[in-house]
Amino acid sequence: MPEEKNQSLRALDALNFCNAGIQTGLGPFMAIYYTAVRHWHPGQIGVLIACQSLSGIAVQSFAGHAVDESHHKKLLTAAAGLIVASGALGIVMLPSYALQIAVQLIIGVAVTIFPATSSAFALGMSRREEVSGRIARNETLTHSGNVAFAIGAAAVGTFLALQGIFIEAALFAAGMIPSVFFINEKHVNYEAARAGDPNNGGDNGNEAPKRSGWRELASNKNILTFTACVVLYYFANAATLPLVSEILSRSSKGHPASRSAAWQVAVMVVVAEAAMVGVAAVSGKLADKWGRKPLFLLGFGALAVRNAATVLSHNPYYLISLQAIDGVAMGIYGVLLTLVTADLSRGSGRFNFVQGAVQSAMGLGGVLSNSLFGWMARSLGFNASFCGLAMVALGGFTLYGSKMPETKLEKDERDQAADAAHG
Repeated sequence: MPEEKNQSLRALDALNFCNAGIQTGLGPFMAIYYTAVRHWHPGQIGVLIACQSLSGIAVQSFAGHAVDESHHKKLLTAAAGLIVASGALGIVMLPSYALQIAVQLIIGVAVTIFPATSSAFALGMSRREEVSGRIARNETLTHSGNVAFAIGAAAVGTFLALQGIFIEAALFAAGMIPSVFFINEKHVNYEAARAGDPNNGGDNGNEAPKRSGWRELASNKNILTFTACVVLYYFANAATLPLVSEILSRSSKGHPASRSAAWQVAVMVVVAEAAMVGVAAVSGKLADKWGRKPLFLLGFGALAVRNAATVLSHNPYYLISLQAIDGVAMGIYGVLLTLVTADLSRGSGRFNFVQGAVQSAMGLGGVLSNSLFGWMARSLGFNASFCGLAMVALGGFTLYGSKMPETKLEKDERDQAADAAHG
């Protein structure tokens, strides 16, 4: 049994690795492709990149609820991987702006499934004291996959064609399908996977598992505060990398420049993702040792510094080096987004629904960031956008620091919860 479970955990590792390029990794290359090949302006590109977030806002909570109640998480994940792979090919093959909007909307719907199922598998396959480490490992593998994806994209975009980057993305997404089917469902505790109360029935109980009511969750002050902070976090971050990518793609002229921009953006992504690998690897331990709040504040501070520093120079090598700070911010964010959501939904049986609502808020932040600061870059210049992004990060820091409590269980509370889980 231990070896069989280890095989399931390795399959979860592969699943997270293959997620590379779907959400965080592909956006910068889309900005280059649409600028250099399609010749669309920043406002159009901002709308396209925002479309994924827009469709995610519409369905994320429903997707989370479906994952909470489903025992077919593997099938849902495989279907999402197939749709995203097809969408990546559609970016290259479909010619019109309207069709590109449709592709981004469809991809946005499909990618709502993966964060829910990945987190559910992490909770459902881990003991309570292992959850932080498992979530950190999920993020570490995803960022490692993004590094591999970016290196491949640099080679393909520089020596072959920018279109090849999206074929590579399709292959990564398709790799999710075999990976998920190596997870053995008997190793997944479905009540734990939705943060249910072990004393209130469940999958193996005689009574139907109890769930917190929608109104109870919607009126929870801490959930609402955290959701607002997530909006500000992504508002302060989502537009930065696409805007920097546009600066790089416009720094030279002609076809060779687009290829040059491809490798520059690839290096930029590698720098950020490599930093995320290291930060995500330690964030789980630090979140248990220090608490969630200090780390989240550190993430907001890193966003403010990175965006403010971007104003000082648009030298390509300087811009690339700044992405290490982005790696710190997003490495922390990726781990704490799931951890804090699990803390806030503990015992409710609604973990994936709450996470879906929070990620809808993240999508709202992405729409606001790409649309507003994409327009601002066109109308007022890139530096005005970066100053605005830094100010949003400072606002989020203030809100989290003044209104959001620490959500980590103290040791005696963890012991009581563990005793209840084991009867």
